[in-house]
Amino acid sequence: MDFGLSEEQRLLQETIRGFAAKECPIARLRELFEAGVGGDATLWKGLAEIGVAGLALPEEHGGSALEVLDLALVSEVLGESALPVPFFGHALAGLAIAWAGSPAQQAEWLPRLATGDVVATVAFGEAGDAWQPDEWTLAPSSGRATGRKTFTPDAASADLFVVGARDGGLALVSKNDAGVGLDPVQSIDRTRGLADLVLEDAACDPLPDAASASARLRDAGCALLAADAFGAAWKLLRMTIEYVGTREQFGTPLAQFQGVKHQIANAATDLEPTRGLLWYAAHAVDHLPDQAGHAAAQAKAHITERAVETARIGVELHGGIGYTWESDVQIWFKRILFDRIFLGAPEIHRERAAAHAGWAGKGA
Repeated sequence: MDFGLSEEQRLLQETIRGFAAKECPIARLRELFEAGVGGDATLWKGLAEIGVAGLALPEEHGGSALEVLDLALVSEVLGESALPVPFFGHALAGLAIAWAGSPAQQAEWLPRLATGDVVATVAFGEAGDAWQPDEWTLAPSSGRATGRKTFTPDAASADLFVVGARDGGLALVSKNDAGVGLDPVQSIDRTRGLADLVLEDAACDPLPDAASASARLRDAGCALLAADAFGAAWKLLRMTIEYVGTREQFGTPLAQFQGVKHQIANAATDLEPTRGLLWYAAHAVDHLPDQAGHAAAQAKAHITERAVETARIGVELHGGIGYTWESDVQIWFKRILFDRIFLGAPEIHRERAAAHAGWAGKGA
């Protein structure tokens, strides 16, 4: 049995990697990071043209009908390149409509999401670090809703929001409708913009099968964030290896010092084994529903923490320059910090994993 990637999956990653290298080299990335506006429309259009916007959407609605694992593979490369595009929220919103929407909702939205003509995102967070479906309190009534959803990713570029509601509900909200507003929030990760979504008696269209899909959607989101952090951490590790190979101290490259070698070796051996954890979690969302919650929680908690530790080692081994705004290290470090906290910090997901394993803890 082959536990590696298929040729098509490797080609998918190489295609996205080549696109990022050509369309967003470090000078362009730094320009966008400095601007701090989040997603770039030109880059997103380019990705949509090669099929990324509809990767996991049904073929009958213009998608490629791939799986959450394929979305995670794309997310890994986007983390590696720190590409400022609204992929994460758009992918989850598309899955929400595909999994929980009515035929009419799917026919209305999925073809436009697949082409990227409509950009969508998810609004799950609420005050008090409430990210999980059983913690959502927004209560739509008669097709209207009033409330605030916090830390909505790439909200400024989104046309459509999939909003988390009470009892694990999901509903569609259009940005152009009356009563829909955005309050920008400063994000540590300047490649992904954030805003609070403010609803004042705004129209919302419930997804009828949300009860069976919201937890699965959360698990898919955890897998995508873990993949993004994994890709960003490996990028930082490679940057650090290159730096210590050329930076000299006492006439000797830093890479020749035993202490430096140990730190890099430890980071690599801590990070690489988590690849299997990531692949399994993404695969489980589609194929192993009884194991998906536990696997996704483990991947989100463990990989994002390993990624943060890798980033810290990278900063330290870059020396004084690593702590400055002028260093590019910060771009990937801050992206990893976003991945760690979004949809819940590691301790939240360790509690979820413990609950799935039969230990006492919060709800799963």
